[in-house]
Amino acid sequence: MISQKAKYAFKALIHLARQPTGATVQIDEIAREAGVPRKFLEHILLDLKRRGLIVSRRGRAGGYTMLKSPAEITLGQVLRAIDGPIAPLSCISRTAYQPCADCADEKTCAVRRIFADTYAAQLLLFDATTLADALRGDETADNPADRESVFVA
Repeated sequence: MISQKAKYAFKALIHLARQPTGATVQIDEIAREAGVPRKFLEHILLDLKRRGLIVSRRGRAGGYTMLKSPAEITLGQVLRAIDGPIAPLSCISRTAYQPCADCADEKTCAVRRIFADTYAAQLLLFDATTLADALRGDETADNPADRESVFVA
């Protein structure tokens, strides 16, 4: 499950990605349009800026804009920027690997083994799905028959 902070980050990024290339958007507009509390959004935007996904501009026409195109920003990048490592176990993390303190042998660990394959499949999807993929739904948003169904557990 992603954190509320990550969900807000995706909402803000999608709002920015919908803007014309190079256009800046002020934080109040992002907060209003994305439905994110402004104070919380300030911290999120700073995290995204530090990770090189967005940039801010000062001045009267200032605000936030995308630093990369939506096709270059993956779900995995955003999740790591906001929530940190996304692996369910530290011993299978690709960016924050640490051996488990209670594991005698990773090669024979049944817990590691059952999570490794499912994590690898999930990671492939996270790192292959971009913000541009999220925007593709905008074209069919007005036609309910064209929407893909989403499974909710």
